[in-house]
Amino acid sequence: MINTTLCYIEDGEKYLMIHRVKKKNDINHDKWIGVGGKFESGETPYECARREILEETGVIPSGLKYRGIVTFVSDEYGTEYMHLFTASGYIGKIDYDCDEGRLEWVEKDRIKELPIWEGDLIFFELLRKEERFFSLKLEYKGDSLISHTVEI
Repeated sequence: MINTTLCYIEDGEKYLMIHRVKKKNDINHDKWIGVGGKFESGETPYECARREILEETGVIPSGLKYRGIVTFVSDEYGTEYMHLFTASGYIGKIDYDCDEGRLEWVEKDRIKELPIWEGDLIFFELLRKEERFFSLKLEYKGDSLISHTVEI
C-alpha cells in the first residue's frame, strides 16, 4: 500500500497543475494533476506535502489545508491512500520547469476539458463544495472508474 500527497495551490479561480509529460513509465503520463508525491519514512501528511511542493515547484505553500483522503483501488496498480490538500498561497518564485512535467495555472472551470483521471472530477467537486474533511474511495479497472463512495 502506498501513501502519497497531492496539493492544489489556488490563485483565485485557478489551480497550479502539472502536465505530466517528462517521466518515463509514469502512471500519470500525459495527465494533469496537482503537486505531490510519495511519503518518505517517518513523514506526516503535512510534512510530505510541504516537501513535495518545494521539490516540484520551488515554493513553500501557505494556508495549507488537509481536505480529505482518497483511496484508490486498482486491479492494475494496487491500493493507494492519497492525502489531498489545498493551499491558499505560496512563498517564493515558482519554477515552472518541473522534473515531472510542465507547471501551469489552470482555470478551475477548464479542468474537466483536460486529460485527467475520471475520479479526479469527483474530488474536484468535493473541493469546490465541501469545507469538511472527506473520504473518497475510487475503484478502477484498468484506467476506467467502476465505482466510487464518498463519506463526509
